[in-house]
Amino acid sequence: MRIGFDVGGTFTDFTLHDTDAGALHHFKLPTTPADPSEAIAAGVTALLRRHGFEADALRFIGHGTTIATNMVIERRGVPTGLITTQGFRDVLEIGRQVRPHLYDYTVRTPEPLIPRERRLEVPERIDATGAILRPLDEAAVAAAAETLASQNVQAVAICFLHAYLNDAHERRAAEIVRARLPEAFVCTSSEVLPEFREYERFSTAAINATIGPRMERYLDRLLGRLAGLGAAVAPYTIHSNGGLMSVETVRRFPVRTCLSGPAAGVVGAAEVARQAGIPDVVTFDAGGTSTDVSLIQEGTPAFATARLVADYPVRTPMVDVHVIGAGGGSIAWLDDAGALKVGPHSAGADPGPVAYGRGGTAPTLTDANIVLHRLDPMALLGGRMAVDEAAARRAIDTAIARPLGLSVEAAALGMIHIAVANMSRAIRSVSTEKGHDVGAFALFPYGGAGPLHAVPVAMECGITRVLVPVEPGTLCARGILLSDVSLDLVRSEIMPATEAAWPRAAAYLAAMEETGRAWLDTERIPAERRRFDRVIDARYKGQNHEVQVRLPDGPPDRAAFLDGFAAAHRREYGYAIDGHAVEIVNCRLKAVGLVDRPSPRFTGGSGAPQPRSRRQVHFDDGWHDTPIYDRATLAVGASLAGPAVIDEMSATTVLPAGWTLRVDAAGNLILETAARSSASGDAAHRETVSRETAA
Repeated sequence: MRIGFDVGGTFTDFTLHDTDAGALHHFKLPTTPADPSEAIAAGVTALLRRHGFEADALRFIGHGTTIATNMVIERRGVPTGLITTQGFRDVLEIGRQVRPHLYDYTVRTPEPLIPRERRLEVPERIDATGAILRPLDEAAVAAAAETLASQNVQAVAICFLHAYLNDAHERRAAEIVRARLPEAFVCTSSEVLPEFREYERFSTAAINATIGPRMERYLDRLLGRLAGLGAAVAPYTIHSNGGLMSVETVRRFPVRTCLSGPAAGVVGAAEVARQAGIPDVVTFDAGGTSTDVSLIQEGTPAFATARLVADYPVRTPMVDVHVIGAGGGSIAWLDDAGALKVGPHSAGADPGPVAYGRGGTAPTLTDANIVLHRLDPMALLGGRMAVDEAAARRAIDTAIARPLGLSVEAAALGMIHIAVANMSRAIRSVSTEKGHDVGAFALFPYGGAGPLHAVPVAMECGITRVLVPVEPGTLCARGILLSDVSLDLVRSEIMPATEAAWPRAAAYLAAMEETGRAWLDTERIPAERRRFDRVIDARYKGQNHEVQVRLPDGPPDRAAFLDGFAAAHRREYGYAIDGHAVEIVNCRLKAVGLVDRPSPRFTGGSGAPQPRSRRQVHFDDGWHDTPIYDRATLAVGASLAGPAVIDEMSATTVLPAGWTLRVDAAGNLILETAARSSASGDAAHRETVSRETAA
């Protein structure tokens, strides 16, 4: 038995893989924000009992979480101190001196997570070659530790200039601080991010320290609850780059989980789409709190090395996901000019949408879908969660419809249209704005609200095909079961990509591979299940930002690297400069331990599709008597024409008129416009006739 679970802002999702039977079992329940491990324990218990298993049967536990991100967004980190090089205490405040919005003077950069009175300087200096210009003043470090102790800090980040080249001063300072503050969480920037660019390195280390103690306490509670259930294995946690890491690694580097849950979803989507024979997709994860979108091309997710979390830069390898505040729990409101807005603030899990009956009073996107009967107006989660349609109608009427002079239905429809427009802009930001023809991609919706809004979003973006996986509301949990164990390593040094300098870059890669092998030994990964991915960040001399160049297997070859750089630069910027000097900035290596991926057998219904019931559903052109289908009863090869609604435990797929649906061999729903579906059918007919004629 293998289990994966993902803690979201509104729901916690679970997928249980019975490897003997080849079956996947799915479950979800509301998140418990005060203690997320409470919902985890309840969900694991319920899922195991439902299928007749004990916790000691679990051989793998995988875990995705948004806890680190939420702590940064809500500024719920612990009191933290910073010890840095003399003269550089304000790096976190000065930043890059870039205005967040050029023409909006009301928008401010966020206050540093560590206030100035807790940012202390000590005499020391290492230059840009790694040479020591001024020895570390150990007495000054001890004095700084005493000052921070008097301020009752619970964490300390140590960030010295150019420590990515020479970490001797940071390591010694950490020893002194730990001796004086044995209970504090202490981290160094050279451990967290051994890369150049001081502001990004300082910011990432500061976030790591600020969230470290609370993440440790959360992990302790989680481990305690799992042990109390009888689980005999420690959980892995998925990190921002889509791989798994151990509990101890999470304790040291919690900042690497800032994109944990969304990364799991993209990994799962890439594998499901590959198996479905659709390698180019735009992922569309609409949950209760946010919408996360990403691009997968030729079966490979897009990756990035930096992003903003609550406007604070975090630099660590990660799946390239664009996040906006639009989900089922997004609150509808009127601005000062009386214009209707949806999000970014959310009702979350507590109190949640009005229809959930938990004290929510502000109308949400979920309430709008319940009022329009796109969601079941009686109960969700397969009947386990009753909903109150009348309360949702009253909330929309009071807050939106009457102030705007609209009917409740028109107000609810307006809420959905605005949310769809926001979601579509997010998709264009990762596709069209980066030079991709979004119409050549399929939309891959998941999350509880993804399939619900998939077709309107696809139409808004000019996408004609949608792939809906089985139980899309739990895909992030399923993605954890599809993720490999991995560790990202980096060595940063700016050097020319010349014949003379190339052996130094090759030596860095070889040293990191040895480190990766040693780490995989500790993870007990056999040699035949290991992989090492090598990447070099490079740029033309004179540029300020670099592109990533993936190296082929085998000894590092400079000519292959230069060819790869020209291709990557042309792909990113549209041109390459023959003969211009190239600089190497970072050498990266990802050590990967391959895991067994579940290959579940789909067991759908048989015969022609039969609706479970019918109800009035409001589409853009009004109310329609609409058939409601249980997804579990749809057989492989079954097809439908809209309008229709397909229900399952974790999500609802809405199929409007003008769209068709078919079930593929893996149980995925393939939605297409009627025109595309007709063209696909004609092509298939022509291919059949051609084969018969040839025979």
